[in-house]
Amino acid sequence: MRYLKDQLQDYRDSGSYPFHMPGHKRRGMHFSDPAGVDITEIDGFDNLHGADGVLKEAQDRSAALYGSDRCFYLVNGSTCGLLAAVCAAVKKRGKLLLARNCHRAVYHAVFLSELTAVYVSPVITGNDLQGQITPEQVSRVLKSEPDIAAVIVTSPTYEGIVSDVAGIAAAVHEHGIPLIVDEAHGAHFGFGGGFPENAVRLGADAVVMSLHKTLPSFTQTALLHLNGERIDAERVEMYLSVFETSSPSYLFLAGMDECVRLIRERGEELFSRYRGMLDDFYESAARLRNLHVMTRADLREEEAFDWDDGKIIIFSGEAGISGGELYQRLRAQYGLQMEMASGNYVLGMTSIMDEPEGFRRLVQALSEIDSGAAGGDGKSGAVTGFTARMYQENPREMDIFQALEAPCANVPFSEACGRISAGFVFLYPPGIPVLVPGEEIGSSFVERICECHRQGLRVEGTVDFISGRIKIVYF
Repeated sequence: MRYLKDQLQDYRDSGSYPFHMPGHKRRGMHFSDPAGVDITEIDGFDNLHGADGVLKEAQDRSAALYGSDRCFYLVNGSTCGLLAAVCAAVKKRGKLLLARNCHRAVYHAVFLSELTAVYVSPVITGNDLQGQITPEQVSRVLKSEPDIAAVIVTSPTYEGIVSDVAGIAAAVHEHGIPLIVDEAHGAHFGFGGGFPENAVRLGADAVVMSLHKTLPSFTQTALLHLNGERIDAERVEMYLSVFETSSPSYLFLAGMDECVRLIRERGEELFSRYRGMLDDFYESAARLRNLHVMTRADLREEEAFDWDDGKIIIFSGEAGISGGELYQRLRAQYGLQMEMASGNYVLGMTSIMDEPEGFRRLVQALSEIDSGAAGGDGKSGAVTGFTARMYQENPREMDIFQALEAPCANVPFSEACGRISAGFVFLYPPGIPVLVPGEEIGSSFVERICECHRQGLRVEGTVDFISGRIKIVYF
């Protein structure tokens, strides 16, 4: 019998290098005796839900660091912040404009508040990533749907694609409604090092960011920032009391405060060092012939307003292998644990806590795999056009809450075409739905998700590959 603690310690001691979240990279969190400081809301330690003491001071420090009017500490990750922000900004049965590549938590908020979702879809880039949402796209929808109560976009995306948040905020504010930005992957923005500005300072009304994804903070720690009065802070507090635990971990809270202190006191030094490591890595990776490490030059102006090159994206196609195969080789042969694999690329996450040794190991591994690759047309295992196929738009027949509350049945894949989905189907990570409740299941959908399953990608939701069934609305 193997216990989780033993497995975690084995991974820690394995020598595997973490090109994955959390951003502390398994070091730098100074709690030598976690149990000794694991407390509850005792005298002198405030209460997260109604903070007026030490926790309020900590949240105020975070607000000052990022430039927001108010900051809430989140110990249930960005998920509870997204739920609270959407539910506070849009009253029940209202209408929300959301980017189609939003995280599943946004869709859950749509369900819980019985909202009508209006979608705006990101462009698919030439190298098959989900690209930016533009101010022009948002403005067109808002003019045609004047009863939309709020807008939410994801910037940066999982792959680091950044949209023009300032331009989107201006377009949204013309209609007198708030902009929410899911900046879960951008907590490191705005502190130099060649990274973009954070959405808080670019005019967003609510910004949710995961400290743990790209900064040294424990998994499950995040921030919710508010600016201005377009979103009622009291409603946000009320919804946080609904969605966030009433027994927050003081280890998490203290870790967040330490993360903020580190950035405030040593941010310039740490981000300068980080930039140097990234620049050295990209210079070395430019010598690869068959594998390709993405750079800003790969993205056209219409595809991305900006890009976070702290996300290392390694395309495998010209080496004749899939992203999944490359991911497994890096893990098994070289002890490099990457963040995720998609059809034709592998994603590695980096942070200010990375070490030059990690980048050197990655460059060496990629060079060896590259030199052993046959090259050519990339057809012997590579998956091309994967994102464009997986994230096709599906006709919508019902609102999400209507489909999830309707009678349903599990039917064989062969009988699913033309039926209405009664559940979500996600690729995870990053947790973006490829099928939403209320959408029609198209003729190629089952084929597409089975392709994902064959590639070893995680398909979650109301689909069962063992029995070959999927949940549909049943009248």
